[in-house]
Amino acid sequence: MQKQLPNQNQHLESPYEGREGLVYARVSSKRQEANGTGLQSQEGRCIAELRMRDVPHIETFPDTFTGGGDFMKRPAMRALLAYVDRHPNKKFVVVFDDLKRFARDVNFHFQLKAAFKARDVLLLCLNFNFEDSPEGEFVETVLAAGAQLERNQNRRQVIQKQKARLELGYWPFIAKRGYKMIKDPVHGKIAVPDEKDKNHLINALEGFANGTFVRKIDACRYLVDNGFWKGAVEKRIVELDKILRSSFYAGFVEYAPWDVTRRLGHHKGLISEEVFNRIQKRLANTGRNKRIRADVSDAFPLRGLMLCADCGVSLTAALSKGRKGKYPYYVCRDKTCTAYGKSIKKQQLEDAFDELLQRSDLKPDVCQLANLVFDRVWDEEVDKFHQQQAQRGRLEDERKLKIKQLTEMVLKARSKELQEVYEAQIEEAAKETSASTEAIQEIDLDIPYRTALSKATTLLRNPYIAWHKVSAVEKQRLYYFIFDRKISYSRFEGYRTAEESMVSSLFEGFIKQNTAPCDAVPCMVDSGENTLNRLKDYLFRFWEYHQTSIALQKALEFA
Repeated sequence: MQKQLPNQNQHLESPYEGREGLVYARVSSKRQEANGTGLQSQEGRCIAELRMRDVPHIETFPDTFTGGGDFMKRPAMRALLAYVDRHPNKKFVVVFDDLKRFARDVNFHFQLKAAFKARDVLLLCLNFNFEDSPEGEFVETVLAAGAQLERNQNRRQVIQKQKARLELGYWPFIAKRGYKMIKDPVHGKIAVPDEKDKNHLINALEGFANGTFVRKIDACRYLVDNGFWKGAVEKRIVELDKILRSSFYAGFVEYAPWDVTRRLGHHKGLISEEVFNRIQKRLANTGRNKRIRADVSDAFPLRGLMLCADCGVSLTAALSKGRKGKYPYYVCRDKTCTAYGKSIKKQQLEDAFDELLQRSDLKPDVCQLANLVFDRVWDEEVDKFHQQQAQRGRLEDERKLKIKQLTEMVLKARSKELQEVYEAQIEEAAKETSASTEAIQEIDLDIPYRTALSKATTLLRNPYIAWHKVSAVEKQRLYYFIFDRKISYSRFEGYRTAEESMVSSLFEGFIKQNTAPCDAVPCMVDSGENTLNRLKDYLFRFWEYHQTSIALQKALEFA
């Protein structure tokens, strides 16, 4: 539809008279921003149109938001509407160069149009005339639907190409943290390790895998301290968790949303597959995160916790029909196993388990040494906490000084544009201060480690009492704080390697690794580092479990 420009006789009747002009320009990529359809080109054409209609140009709102959909997701469109709302006594005309810049979704096109109409804002498009008629609305709907179709087709093509790259072993999205994307003459766009960050990330991943970093927050603190990340340590835990679970860092490519299964990638991994698997095992090996069976009941508290000694598959349980009624049994359901269908009496297996718990006896010298070791460990943790608090205090003082200086600059600034720049910087500094305050976690320095240690040793000295004070569901969680893995049961030999699987053996193993007297704590910490890290990991997990389980707290009062 050709647009007819107003002649001189129409000027006095122009609907734009007395209005101020706002320009909205939008591109969806940096490449578009640089070529003829870029922001500057759009802005120039729109300003020229306003000038021709004698409408003063007040401000331009440039957007680089990709895709269609909700117009309120576009930062510049939100800013434009907010600007209009801040000036209710003024009248505006918003100009843009093409209908596609306005909205690429039929529903949101008319919602946005209604939002401007409610604010008494006129719309001016360089390539389209808005007409308030049934025919005009029809044409407008067709063009908006065409823009939506084009967007959806483009999206489909992009997804098809990206999925094809994934299936060939290439990562087609933005670079993952610790990597950067480069153009390779053979592979095209490919991810390569960022030399600046890779060593720190490798140390964090391998350190978490081998237990050097007991918790995620310890690895996060290492990365923040070495400049890999900035800001509050606690804010990075979720991001680190995604990195720890991503096979990409072991040299693989996968993308579940598009059903692309794991395959070897063309990029170089930062860690080996073995290290990645150890990380996954550590992430899964927490009593709090263990999956509790849906069919667990007080009738069969050990269902799913015991392994068949012949095949290593978890034993299940059921009632078996006999001559005089139903009888409870544990049984192996693996059809390839020689013990398949061979029943084990419930009483036999559970009585043997009770005997195993009653035989547990954490020796007094082990408790004494553990207290000495963890007193030192906790002192180190307290020291880290104080250092972190001091660093936060310094950063907060710097931000307050920055805000004060920027406030003085706002008062001295002569132009409105410069004032807005300073005000935006003040707002950003205030947000950083708020985020830092929210991230601070107050902890009672007199409680966590020592209480965790006390409760843990109480459990390991008297696991039998605690076990019989909690429900079957709670037993599923408690089990992994008495044993560090599932134990095997044989119909003929009973429990195999049960003693070695008990967590108490971990404490006793630490004693054997350290023959120094009890007051020589420094040399003990150095000589049994791996075992010490496992003990620290155990105590951290136990403390979290104890805090969330009222049943366990009550059970340990009797133990």
